[in-house]
Amino acid sequence: MSLFWRIFSLNAAGLVVAAALLLGPVTVSTPVLPAEALVVVAGLAVLLAANAGVLRFGLAPLHRLGRAMATADLLRPGARAEVAGPAETAALIGTYNAMLDRLAAERAAGAARALDAQERERRRVARELHDEVGQTLTAVLLQLKRVADRVPAELRAEVGQVQEATRAGLDEIRRIARRLRPGVLEELGLPSALRALAGEFTGRGLTVRPDLAPALPPLPAETELVLYRVAQEALTNTARHSGAERAEVCLRADADGTVELLVRDDGRGVGDAPEGAGISGMRERALLVGATLTVVPAPDGGTDVRLRIPGAGRIPGPGRTPGAGRIPGPGRTPGVGRIPGPAQIPAGGAR
Repeated sequence: MSLFWRIFSLNAAGLVVAAALLLGPVTVSTPVLPAEALVVVAGLAVLLAANAGVLRFGLAPLHRLGRAMATADLLRPGARAEVAGPAETAALIGTYNAMLDRLAAERAAGAARALDAQERERRRVARELHDEVGQTLTAVLLQLKRVADRVPAELRAEVGQVQEATRAGLDEIRRIARRLRPGVLEELGLPSALRALAGEFTGRGLTVRPDLAPALPPLPAETELVLYRVAQEALTNTARHSGAERAEVCLRADADGTVELLVRDDGRGVGDAPEGAGISGMRERALLVGATLTVVPAPDGGTDVRLRIPGAGRIPGPGRTPGAGRIPGPGRTPGVGRIPGPAQIPAGGAR
């Protein structure tokens, strides 16, 4: 029964009873006798209580809908208001839930386009760093090597310092390019990329230990990129803000194909601090692959960043190596176009 008919029926019943009493043997004297006043007051109290009960019962779903609307967050999908109550209220709650689903889908599509544009821009910047800055610094190192062989002995120390500064700048450019465009992920697969990421963050008081399952299901390229970027952002937050000494990157897969990434540290934890752009960005990426992201305190202190992707794929059978046989993209040859490392620069350029 709709809320309108509930209230109308109760009011109609009260009015019918009052009319029947007035037309019946019940009368009200003048002045009003105490017994008659008691009967009128009791009847009025029963009618008001019944009205209050009907209204509270009928409007309770609207109160629940209000609380759901106040706490709705499109970055945490799945929480929907319970469809209950009278027909009008149930229809309103159902419409609100449908609106949330539509907004979540539109937000996910918009985030996908934005993140895809961001990845393209990362690749463009990484290529320019390699093609322009990296090659220029390499040429400078080669020229400095030739100059170092000709300068007087008293100036060789200063030339050597310039060589070291140039080499350090080249290493920094190479590190930035790796973070902007994870070539290891494209060429060797997710486990190798996560090991390289752990090695990159190890140092300066932080030790990162990778703990990766030996068998992982074959994952789409988009899913692997989301896992890598979430691990990268979580380790960045650990290195910058947590004050942790140890961190761990775990990657597991269940028999049903659910893949879970866990980044745990022993730092100060998130406490009551509001979520920043880094965590919001991780949540945006999680939505792209239908994953759930949780950031909670670790059991022994610190922070747990957990990304769970249900049904990502089946674990390959024996004899199959995940990531093996990965074919480079069109026009791409593995190892070509990398910024030269220290071993590729003539030994005479180093001190």
